Amino acid sequence: MLRAFLVAALLVCALLPAGPASSSASGSGPGEAGPVGWASAHGGTTGGAGAAPESMWTVSTRAELKEALANHGDPNAPKVIRVKGDINGHEADDGTLLGEQDYAPGYDLAKYMSCFGEDGAEWSDTRYDYCRQQRTLRQTGSNREKQQIQLTVPSNTTLLGTGGDARLLGVFLTVNTGTNIIVRDLLLEAPVDHFTTWSPDDGEQGNWNARFDALSVITGRNIWIDHCTFTDGRFPDRTAPDGFHGERVQRHDGLLDIEDGSDFITVSDSRFTDHDKAILIGSGDGRGDRDRGHLKVTFVRNLFADIAQRAPRVRFGQVHLVNNVYRGRAHNTVYALGIGVESAIVSERNVFLYEGPGAHPSMLVAIYGGTRFRDTGSWLNGRPAALNAAAAAEATDGFTTDTGWNPADVYAYRPLRSAAAVRWYVLHHSGPGRGAHPAP
Repeated sequence: MLRAFLVAALLVCALLPAGPASSSASGSGPGEAGPVGWASAHGGTTGGAGAAPESMWTVSTRAELKEALANHGDPNAPKVIRVKGDINGHEADDGTLLGEQDYAPGYDLAKYMSCFGEDGAEWSDTRYDYCRQQRTLRQTGSNREKQQIQLTVPSNTTLLGTGGDARLLGVFLTVNTGTNIIVRDLLLEAPVDHFTTWSPDDGEQGNWNARFDALSVITGRNIWIDHCTFTDGRFPDRTAPDGFHGERVQRHDGLLDIEDGSDFITVSDSRFTDHDKAILIGSGDGRGDRDRGHLKVTFVRNLFADIAQRAPRVRFGQVHLVNNVYRGRAHNTVYALGIGVESAIVSERNVFLYEGPGAHPSMLVAIYGGTRFRDTGSWLNGRPAALNAAAAAEATDGFTTDTGWNPADVYAYRPLRSAAAVRWYVLHHSGPGRGAHPAP
């Protein structure tokens, strides 16, 4: 094993150029002086570069982070915000932590569920004398929780963790029409929705629909997410209360959602761990008026560990997946790559490592109306992954490996070319505090 890792390390080093480029001020991976991929297009992504001294912030509380994002009343001016330690989204201005009963005194999940009946089939305000009250409490509580935990990142911002242990816990971090943003070296723990909604008509038996993501990008442009970890953290799904039909209540939404015409985004050297539906690109099949021609996203050298599905799930976008590592148990995996309506996904030299019976190329891709997908050189448990054949077998008429675009025609990049090199690099360099990034 040690010998294999040493060989892989040598393979990676062989790809690094001579000279100082590999330790440049914003380099993310082998020899890179800035973001590789779509975030390097359309003028590039520099975040808060050039910030004035008064726009250089160090924060360690939610109140301080909120103040820094406002940046003295000029939120779109260049700014660099260094996060130190833990910031909890539920932290009130006096330092106390808010919970479910602070947002909606008297709300009770068990009572809320009982108003749907034992099988969760239909809500009734009159099933019990408290049902109308519980419905109102759930709605008001959800709105108050959102108001508390949501923090919006404006344009021209670098949000940077320091010390390798900076964490945003239960923060609903959003980008809303912001451009030129860098988020780096942070652990983002997905918020727990205390007021998640049961929808009996969603799917065959109903589904829970939580409201909050760890990071949601709405109509954002030129965004670079680098050396971060996205996770359920302290509140994994397996610890959630019992719901309907023998399933757990789902209190998490996505880890990262990219929607509503967002564009020119790179996610690099990051970790996505221990979550169900991880990444959604494009919010609906009927949103082509907003998303068609947009949603250009690159995922490079990321680790997806114990992710059940949506890694990512794509509609409309031109998405490039290169040198990522997927790791988990076959029986806990729904799919890895979701090929949705009008998407054009280019997959290149990704490594899939799944334990247990059922590890087969067919489990890696799922067709949701998409017809354009191409994989080159990916591996499943050390063998060629045969993703093109797996996608073609599931697709209906019209499937093609001609995606209509080639990443090399848009931006320069140099992929690692062996499974051992990809695995070694991602396992050793993804996540907070593992990049060479001198202070801006």
